[in-house]
Amino acid sequence: MKPATSGSCRPDPSPSSSSAPPPSRYESQKRRDWNTFLQYLRNHKPPLTLTRCSGVHVIEFLKYLDQFGKTKVHVTTCFFFGHSDPASPCACPHKQAWGSLDSLIGRLRAAYDEYGGRSDPNPFAARAVGVYLREVKDNQGKARGITYQKYRRKPTVRLDVD
Repeated sequence: MKPATSGSCRPDPSPSSSSAPPPSRYESQKRRDWNTFLQYLRNHKPPLTLTRCSGVHVIEFLKYLDQFGKTKVHVTTCFFFGHSDPASPCACPHKQAWGSLDSLIGRLRAAYDEYGGRSDPNPFAARAVGVYLREVKDNQGKARGITYQKYRRKPTVRLDVD
């Protein structure tokens, strides 16, 4: 049995334990998305600064990201348009899923407020971006035969017994 050297159960502080904890998954994604967007602005023709960025540029960025998407979105002329589970492959394009774009915009809105936006209006909060996301949601829902509806409470039936 070892004698207790001190009355404390706390571990000894060391230089490595005093450093900040690693960022959360959300914070890491937010930083990665922010850096990706800044890279997009630098590569834009002509290059853009963050202060000159608008909702139109954000929508261009979202459309650019479609080329890396994994969600098949049937075009209106496709035989499988409106079917949620097609029986065979088709040549329709892959795009970013609506939910992924919506999450991305949320992270970029927060990143803009944290890293970039002083008194400038947040381009990720622009009305045009919201309208674009709504259109993507509706179009993807129609293409897959799924309608997105707001959750509404069922009316409660009250039986008053007198």
